[in-house]
Order: sequence, then structure tokens, then C-alpha cells
Amino acid sequence: MTENRRLLVVDDEPQITRVMRRSLTAHRFDVRVAADGEAAFELFNDWRPDLVITDLSMPHVGGLELCRRLRAISQVPIIVLSVKSEERIKVEALDAGADDYVTKPFGMDELLARVRAALRRAPAPTDGQTKVIEAGDFRLDTEARGVAVRGREMHLTPKEFDLLAYLIRHPGKVLTHRTLLAAVWGGNYVEQTEYLRVFIGQLRKKIEPDSAKPQYILTEPWIGYRFNPEK
Repeated sequence: MTENRRLLVVDDEPQITRVMRRSLTAHRFDVRVAADGEAAFELFNDWRPDLVITDLSMPHVGGLELCRRLRAISQVPIIVLSVKSEERIKVEALDAGADDYVTKPFGMDELLARVRAALRRAPAPTDGQTKVIEAGDFRLDTEARGVAVRGREMHLTPKEFDLLAYLIRHPGKVLTHRTLLAAVWGGNYVEQTEYLRVFIGQLRKKIEPDSAKPQYILTEPWIGYRFNPEK
């Protein structure tokens, strides 16, 4: 449900923020805007939005630095907007903590779909689905969205959590790139392998004893990944 969800839009072009505010408000979002990362960070701390949409190139504090600052204190979903479409820039934004990347120009229908997907959380467990999943060295709480590895709590971003949750639910199974992308990001992302590569790398840095020699998330060359819950 989108009603009253808070969205913070950050862009230094007034015409863009004006159009986005009008369109998003029409879809029953509560929208506030900021013209740069510094102002956005202050507004975030005062208002605590449910999602942040930020441009990359802005004066003073840009989108990448804003992502890093937000990630240091919050797991809020972040969508980055940019005219730059190179894979290197996308990877840099994802590495900085963004959950999604939309290239300008874009249609509002596309942006709204990305917003809905980013706001979507794992549904409350029903039909016998347990709230807590334990597998080997891992304990996953789907309701609190918490993860412990070998008894130690891990701080994960929303997409990192969703990806790890899917892996934990399919231990020992070879999962193709397309399967993981469709399950975590949606059917429109099955060709966006850079998303998967970046987030697998981030997860490994957090959960593996040695990310250079992964023991939990194993690579199946040219195919995908396999999750081994015990090292």
C-alpha cells in the first residue's frame, strides 16, 4: 500500500523536483524535496522518510556521498537518478549503498514501479511459513528483518537482506543469475548482472570470514551461485 509513505526527492533542478513532487503526490505519497545532499541529509534526520530518490550530480554534497552517509545510519531504500548510463557509474552507485539506478530521461510509470518495488518488503509469514529460519551458521528473522551469522548480528541493507533471505531459503541449490535477479529485483532486471555482482560482493564482505575465499556463497561459473549455510 502506497498511501502516506514518505518519499524524499533530492535534485538540484527545480523543474524535475516540481514534476516529481506533483506526480508522486498524485499517487498518494507524502513527498518532500531537497536541492543537494547536505540539505537532504538534514531533512532525512528530521523527517525519516520511507524511501530516498536522489540525483547523482549535485553541488556541495552529491548523490554518492549522500548514499554513503545514509547507509552509515539507515537501511532506507535509495533510488539513484542519473543521465550517466555507464556500467561503471551504476556499480559505483550500488557500491555506495543505492538499491536501484534509473537513467534519465525516464517515464513516471517506470519510476513509480521502481518505487513500489523498493518499498516492498518481505510479506508477513503465512501459511506455515516460519518467521525465523535457521540454516547452519545463519539465523534469519523475516519479521524483524534481522540476520545473525555464527551468533553475530549483521547490518544489511534492504536488498542485501532480500538477496540473503532468498539464498537461505534455497540452500545447496544452484541459482542462476536470472533466477536471483527476478526473485530479488523483479522480472525487468534479469539482464542486469552488475546488480547481482555488486550485491553478492557486498554480502561476502559482511558474512564471509574471508571474502576472497568465500565459503557460504559459492560461485558456479557462467551460471550463478550456490549457498552453503555451513563453512
